[in-house]
Amino acid sequence: MKKMPERTCVITKEKTLKKDLLRVVRDKEGNVSVDTTGKANGRGAYLKRDKEVINKAKTTRSLERILEVTIPDSVYEEMLTLVD
Repeated sequence: MKKMPERTCVITKEKTLKKDLLRVVRDKEGNVSVDTTGKANGRGAYLKRDKEVINKAKTTRSLERILEVTIPDSVYEEMLTLVD
């Protein structure tokens, strides 16, 4: 049986399969984007695919502290559309 990679959600601290999480990446220039491939270069953080978790990340600004950059609302909106 093949071992499935697990990652921890930065908001809920739950360990979940990597494919069940969203990855947000900050590149060297400070640009933030949602990584749908899971292979983009840069500092990454994982969020559970849940609207409540994404909204909590936005209100508490914890994702911004982890990635050390200001995240535009468009990134949060993109994550919400991927969850639907």
